[in-house]
Amino acid sequence: MGALASNRKRGGDEYFNSNFNHKKKPPYSDSLGYQFFKKPRLSVINRSLERENFPSNSTVLRISRYPEPKIPFARAVHAPFRHLKFGLSASKHKQDLPKSELGYFLSSRFSNVKSQAWWDTSSHFKKEKEVIFVEDDEKKETGAVPDDLIVEEVEIIEKGKNNVEEVRHFQPSSSSAVPELNNGNLRVASSLDMSSLREISNVQDLEAYKKLLEIAERRNSKLKALDIQIELNEKRKAGLQALRPIKKPEEELVEVLPPEPFIPLSEEETTSVSNALSAKNWRKILVSHQNSSIDIRGEVLQCLKPGAWLNDEVINLYLELLKDRENREPEKFLKCHFFNTFFYKKLVNPESGYNYKAVKRWTSQRKLGYCLLDCDKIFVPIHKDIHWCLAVINKKVQKLQYLDSLKGKDPNVLRALAKYFVEEVKDKSGKNIDISSWELEYVEDLPAQENGFDCGMFMLKYIDFYSRGLSLCFDQEHMPYFRLRTAKEILNLRAD
Repeated sequence: MGALASNRKRGGDEYFNSNFNHKKKPPYSDSLGYQFFKKPRLSVINRSLERENFPSNSTVLRISRYPEPKIPFARAVHAPFRHLKFGLSASKHKQDLPKSELGYFLSSRFSNVKSQAWWDTSSHFKKEKEVIFVEDDEKKETGAVPDDLIVEEVEIIEKGKNNVEEVRHFQPSSSSAVPELNNGNLRVASSLDMSSLREISNVQDLEAYKKLLEIAERRNSKLKALDIQIELNEKRKAGLQALRPIKKPEEELVEVLPPEPFIPLSEEETTSVSNALSAKNWRKILVSHQNSSIDIRGEVLQCLKPGAWLNDEVINLYLELLKDRENREPEKFLKCHFFNTFFYKKLVNPESGYNYKAVKRWTSQRKLGYCLLDCDKIFVPIHKDIHWCLAVINKKVQKLQYLDSLKGKDPNVLRALAKYFVEEVKDKSGKNIDISSWELEYVEDLPAQENGFDCGMFMLKYIDFYSRGLSLCFDQEHMPYFRLRTAKEILNLRAD
């Protein structure tokens, strides 16, 4: 039996083997020349002897419980080795290297090839562009640089000797009109001379040049077709313009104002109006109208001065003069009826509302001397506290019209007049008519006042021009003249 050693630093586990030989074993070497010492084999101690001769906590007994170690077969090591202390000389050829250095050399070459393949692949996916040429034939002939030439960078992917895709970059310049390759760069030449092919260094550049040349020629054919189409359209446009008549300056339409509503006042008439508006005639009755029993004093006529509001007496007397003018020259004016300023106040009372009976007797044929239903237009002055408007029952065109010099709208007025006209027809003729198809028109294309006191004069001129069958061809600038003319017509008791 061998004795147990208490000092484990010297012998290690080998000294626990009963068959240990203290003689140094010769070293073993592998196929690459590496040396190693064979570890002594530990014999297995009989289990029965262990239980009999060794205590339960014996070290030998504990070691014997593990399985017998097995030594693997010796083989060559093919993994890369560590760097030598002084490195690997670059001048040595791989045939002259020992086997230990050859493994490191092959692994480094493998890493270099793998890195190069990664860079080539990444550059291939980053840039993948094509060439687009837009060439102008006219600018190519003059040698100028075309503005619509679009050339992008080209990348040609080729397969090299090692089946690794090589990416070639061609960057064209914008100084010429036709693509040409030289020394791996794409530039644009001034002509399509095929002699430039001789300068191409390799087959890949030649293929790229041919491809770009085909694109340029195809683009040129499209541009030529467009030029032909443009030329045809220009000729067609010129032919259509030749057929269009040329307008002469004297043939242009010029709005001519009718002379009758704008006849200027004479000096005598102007003096007469000025005297009537003077302060000495304030209480004097200037004129009296027999049919309407309206008297005009000097103080009433003051409303026709610039900046004054028109009153009921002046408005109603002027409407009577318009009716007299129609009766005097019926072939020259439309057949109209002019209600006075009190009619709508009786028809629509602010307190009691609509009341046809209040105005039923106003339009009897005995009182008017004619039938209201035979009139083409019926004019109704509308007074809204401090503002004058006009409503028209236009039987000639079947419309109910509302005219406001301030461009206002009041649907209640038109509804009330529509109801009145239906009841008036039934009362005077016994017929039931339906005017639901009539248009309710708020006239917008009309002269508008630009101050706060000419609304009454605008309303009178709406009636005057409509009764003549004229359009409303006047404006704010005519209002001072219309005031003087109205005063002159009232003083003469004659509307011109």
